[in-house]
Amino acid sequence: MKQVIVVNQSLNLPKGKLAAQVAHAAVGAFVEADDNARTDWLAEGMPKVVVRASNETELQRLLALAIQNGIPAVLVEDAGRTVIPAGTITCLGLGPAPDEEIDQLTGELKLL
Repeated sequence: MKQVIVVNQSLNLPKGKLAAQVAHAAVGAFVEADDNARTDWLAEGMPKVVVRASNETELQRLLALAIQNGIPAVLVEDAGRTVIPAGTITCLGLGPAPDEEIDQLTGELKLL
């Protein structure tokens, strides 16, 4: 079991903003998962990986694939309080779900 957070690399977010957006994605996807997935993931030490996608279009494509495959997913849209406009899509949180299922969607993406 693991989570994968996919970052919209085209935004070149400052480190602090990036960290906050990744946290939103991790928590949001966790909330979307069922009780068994959450329990198993917590028991395994909450493994997660942060990777990058080239742009919002890629995040939307991955979201659609996650939904088709029953993988918990949340698309993070910024509130617009700091460095980017409201509604900007910053990250996609996937899982917790079995490694093999998430790897089918994100295995080719590069680590952040």
